[in-house]
Amino acid sequence: MKNPWDAVPAAMALGQFAYVIAVFVFWNHLSWPQRALAGLGWSFCIGWSLDSIAHNFIHNKFFFSEKLNIAMSFVISWTLGISQVMHEHIHWRHHAGNADYPDQQGQTIDPISVYKFGADRKAEPMISYVFLAFLRDDDPFTIAREIAVRRPGAATMARWEFWTLMAFWAVLLALNWQCVLFMAPFYYLGHCFSALIAYYEHLGANPEKPTATGVSTYEPIYNFIFLNNGYHAEHHFRPKRHWSEMETLRREMSLKGQLADTRTMKLPHFLGFLEPSCLRVPTAKKPKAAHALGS
Repeated sequence: MKNPWDAVPAAMALGQFAYVIAVFVFWNHLSWPQRALAGLGWSFCIGWSLDSIAHNFIHNKFFFSEKLNIAMSFVISWTLGISQVMHEHIHWRHHAGNADYPDQQGQTIDPISVYKFGADRKAEPMISYVFLAFLRDDDPFTIAREIAVRRPGAATMARWEFWTLMAFWAVLLALNWQCVLFMAPFYYLGHCFSALIAYYEHLGANPEKPTATGVSTYEPIYNFIFLNNGYHAEHHFRPKRHWSEMETLRREMSLKGQLADTRTMKLPHFLGFLEPSCLRVPTAKKPKAAHALGS
């Protein structure tokens, strides 16, 4: 381990993969309500990992061994139903733009910016962002081509992750099609859960000020479970700082007065729709009609 604390997310990643396999193995012994709960559990795992385990693996690989890092990347991909390398590519574009405002052509550097489909420098409504974000993503082949421009080796691995992922789910589909089809909507809901978190990580933030491009919450239970994802302004300012050092980074930035204009909230990001300060942030009345189904 590069950092002893990374034994925690590594174990969590393996546990999530074991959870997916266990649901499949014990499917015929579960009642329909239990199957629904298992599906919701997978939805939570997807959103949880994309904003904690998979997220931190992007910024700081867990192992010194490249082979172990590659193995972990495949495990995360198979569990979440998305190539981790492709996820990494999109996420670094997110950091490059920091939820930027659209330019004169209506384009953003950040492909998942909350302002991309808004208007007048206002974020689009939460409902459309949460339920359309996953549908707006580029297809895997387009993403792989984008990666290949600068990192052909990474593009090759992304394709391997994608095709092994397809093979993995094809085998499960052949063995128990009922289980896979039942779980499919929960896969979508998991990505919606992640989008809900992303929305409130940046709603009302200032993408033009490096220390205020994210919205932070210091709610302790959320940060314990999500590996300090609440320290989001701090993370965007110093994305390579390890997740276990976020409170230290917060104190450093506070002493320098760098968090004076940073927006914070009291509740976890995924409960932002209940946060009074979030409800006071003006949003566009509706998403741009020209982009309603894609970019």
